[in-house]
Amino acid sequence: MTAIPSQQRLDQQRLDQPRLERHELRRADGSPVRVLVVDDEAALSELLSMALRYEGWEVRSAGDGAGAVRCARAFRPDAVVLDVMLPDMDGLAVLGRLRRELPEVPVLFLTARDAVEDRIAGLTAGGDDYVTKPFSLEEVVARLRGLIRRSGAATVSSESLLTVGDLTLDEDSHEVARGGESIHLTATEFELLRYLMRNPRRVLSKAQILDRVWSYDFGGQANVVELYVSYLRKKVDAGRSPMIHTRRGAGYLIKPGE
Repeated sequence: MTAIPSQQRLDQQRLDQPRLERHELRRADGSPVRVLVVDDEAALSELLSMALRYEGWEVRSAGDGAGAVRCARAFRPDAVVLDVMLPDMDGLAVLGRLRRELPEVPVLFLTARDAVEDRIAGLTAGGDDYVTKPFSLEEVVARLRGLIRRSGAATVSSESLLTVGDLTLDEDSHEVARGGESIHLTATEFELLRYLMRNPRRVLSKAQILDRVWSYDFGGQANVVELYVSYLRKKVDAGRSPMIHTRRGAGYLIKPGE
């Protein structure tokens, strides 16, 4: 069974939401992208919904297959996050019903099973992508963003570029540059830098970074954060005025170099 965050952890996630208001994807009429989250684990559904609302999207949720079909009929989502294991029917059966209502809507499966046959079954049934629990919230958002863009349901605004001092990060192209000089980052380094840049001048604790960048129930040691911060410093700050700073006993922050 997937580990569920405690209420205290959910409250902390609310506090962790970046303060910048950003709306990368918009429907053709300018309204927010609509996403339906279907999962019977209420805490996980709430956590996912908060992450998607931070993207500026409108989110509805359902806890079972029948509720998902009803909600989809009224809400007309641009994408669906669908758990494979639901209390009343299999996720593949739900997908079939959704497809009758919304033939073109992209569907991202959530599965606790990582067997190849499970993945093939979901994709063969018409699912567009999948992520395995436990997962990174950033990964789910990135996968959904790609599905929505490819479906043509929304267009990208110019607000996908994060800037702190002379450092820029394009969330769509995944290009990073400082002072006009390109910086190559691994996927994890990119997610860590993105989280820091979404919270400029704000101290982020190791626990916050672990929850946001790796996974909401990541069980590793905090030294992985120190390791990746050191990687980032070598690439972002090498030979330049430092932007990534440590606050001993508190965490890390990014601010323009002096």
